[in-house]
Amino acid sequence: MRQAIRKHLPDFLAIVGVVVLGLGVGAYVLANQRLRFPLLEDKPFTVRAELPDAQAVTPGQGQTVVVAGVRVGDIGDVELEDGHAVVELQLERRHEGLLREDATALLRAKTGTKDMFVEVDPGEGAPLDDGGRIQLSNTLPDIDPDEFLAVLDSDTRDYLKLLIGGAGKGLAGRGTDLREALRRLGPLHRDLARVTKAVADRRHNVRRLIDRYGRLTTELGEQDEDIVRLVRASNATLGAFASEDGNVSGLVERLPGTLRQTETTLGKVDALATRMRPAFESLRPPFRRLDEANSALRPFAESATPVIRDEIRPFTRSLQPFQRDFGAASQELAGAAPDLTKSFRGLNRLFDIGAHNPGGTQGISEGCRLQGDCSAEERARNEGYLYWLGWLGQNTTSLFSTSDALGPIRRAYLLNLNCNILKSEAETLGIPGDEIDSLVGLLGGLGACAS
Repeated sequence: MRQAIRKHLPDFLAIVGVVVLGLGVGAYVLANQRLRFPLLEDKPFTVRAELPDAQAVTPGQGQTVVVAGVRVGDIGDVELEDGHAVVELQLERRHEGLLREDATALLRAKTGTKDMFVEVDPGEGAPLDDGGRIQLSNTLPDIDPDEFLAVLDSDTRDYLKLLIGGAGKGLAGRGTDLREALRRLGPLHRDLARVTKAVADRRHNVRRLIDRYGRLTTELGEQDEDIVRLVRASNATLGAFASEDGNVSGLVERLPGTLRQTETTLGKVDALATRMRPAFESLRPPFRRLDEANSALRPFAESATPVIRDEIRPFTRSLQPFQRDFGAASQELAGAAPDLTKSFRGLNRLFDIGAHNPGGTQGISEGCRLQGDCSAEERARNEGYLYWLGWLGQNTTSLFSTSDALGPIRRAYLLNLNCNILKSEAETLGIPGDEIDSLVGLLGGLGACAS
């Protein structure tokens, strides 16, 4: 064998080179066909997606799994389970934990020949485990042209054919114009791209909103008794408001008068503001001189501070116990204050009555005041109680001015009494004559009866 190899060494080397080249080309082709070598590469991370329809999905044809336009894995096996397709998504091991529990999957076609791929939105929430599933409610299949056309009726399909045929005839030889028109639509496309990007950025918010709305609906469904109580309480509340329609009507009736009064009041306030403005203007100079007044007051405050701190403050502190006692006494005095007030008001009224002089001294002649030479009219003038009080004191002194060894002799006075008139009046009353003579004699002996 060695001799044969040495003899045909060039041929042997050529055969070895062809074998090595074939192995290299085969490995390159298999690597580009995404064939995983069991001993050289890690086992993929597998997630299954449930799809209503997996038409044109063929394992081993390089159909990929894409997230945000980036390939993260390949499509594996396709199985039928409970009337829907289950597609195996084989992700690279470095993307483990990328997909979440609320991830969504869309089956799309790259070309018109149905070169399919699965576009996945990772979602949020807890990561999916190896072998986890994307539920049927979070997936959508590709829309086939026959499904789209099947929705249209025969007339619409005919109109569509005429539209496509007319568009073909109208654009024949006008490719440059169409390209120029599309080029001018470039700014619009850029704006639409920004809008689409903004909408795409908000889709997780919309998804979260829908999820929270679903949870809210579920919670409300479980709390139906509370909702019933809420509706009943609302009904009672609205009924109470409805029963107050009379009061509301009265309020509305009073509202015009209130508004008129408010208008009048605001007018007066405006007049007040108009008059206050000159007053405030006149106060400006004093306020402007407040700094000077404070500066002038500062020496007095500095000199008074030691007095207040060292004399007045200790005095007030020592006065506090007496003040508390005085406060307790004041409370009792406050209870007696209404009675004292009533008593003093009675005394004040008594003194007012005693000092009241209906006639007064106005109109009395000088001779009457000084010498007692008063006319009949002046003598008939009413005098106040103070005048008669002095008269009573003088007569009382005269009454007790005579005394003997047994004590004072009280005298009685009947001034200006005419005995003849007294006798005539007594006879008119039917008093016996001897009794009248005795009474006249007694009064005459006392000197109280003038003939």
